[in-house]
Amino acid sequence: MTVTIDKNSGYCFGVEFAIQMAEDEMENVPELYCLGDIVHNGMEVQRLYAKGLRIIDRDQLKELHDCKVLIRAHGEPPETYQVALENNIELIDASCPVVLKLQNRVKHAFDSIKKDNGQIVIYGQLGHAEVIGLTGQTGDQAIIVTTEEDLAKIDFTRPVTLFSQTTKSTKGFYHIKALIEERIRQASQDSTQPAFDANDSICRQVSNREPQLARFATEHDVIVFVSGKKSSNGKALYSVCKQHNPNSYFVENEKELEREWFAAAESVGICGATSTPMWLMQQVSDGIYALSREVV
Repeated sequence: MTVTIDKNSGYCFGVEFAIQMAEDEMENVPELYCLGDIVHNGMEVQRLYAKGLRIIDRDQLKELHDCKVLIRAHGEPPETYQVALENNIELIDASCPVVLKLQNRVKHAFDSIKKDNGQIVIYGQLGHAEVIGLTGQTGDQAIIVTTEEDLAKIDFTRPVTLFSQTTKSTKGFYHIKALIEERIRQASQDSTQPAFDANDSICRQVSNREPQLARFATEHDVIVFVSGKKSSNGKALYSVCKQHNPNSYFVENEKELEREWFAAAESVGICGATSTPMWLMQQVSDGIYALSREVV
């Protein structure tokens, strides 16, 4: 049996940049605060905790003064920067440049559409760190849609500007876009259609992995997808694997592997989310080889 790690899997630029900034800073201080999990991968969070990275939430941030706090790749809403200013907190801003650009686009669109009583709609996961940062650009007035049922939140007689969380599925975004277009047509059969502006704001470093993963999944008898269970990107990419190879399994680490998955396999592929470190995929590879050597 051969085991191959997908060379295109692993950290995206934004996550890699944030982790490097954290590690560089921790060389000079015994502890560093980070606002939320630096990455949606429990194993990596544990590794960085051992180096001194301490995770806090927004309520805890309000109680801190005169210290340093890392902002992770997902970005933050304006109120976070205001709290930091009031509490003399030095922010180490590791926001992904792609996310920062999207925040600016959302704010500009919101300021422009207000005069026409328009709505900002974001295709994303409610409560996700990036989405909180995006809705913050609209004074929390943006409408978040994840499923078709969520479209009931939109007034289709008013203008709509649509964006996407950067790590969502491209296919899912265009499905939501088509549904909104249809609902607008239905709502304005006897009147002029309101403006609809759809912006595909999905990160191409993320979306390009979908076709790459589809190919990778078909090249192996079994696929082991490694990701934290809180990773939105992980869920989307795993669904691509499962669609193209039914023998695809989702694990957080090598401890979740089961020997029977590989009983008839000659080729196993290991891949992961943009929040999955390469060292963890290597550990899973070692775990598969260890299982194959065990005597049944």
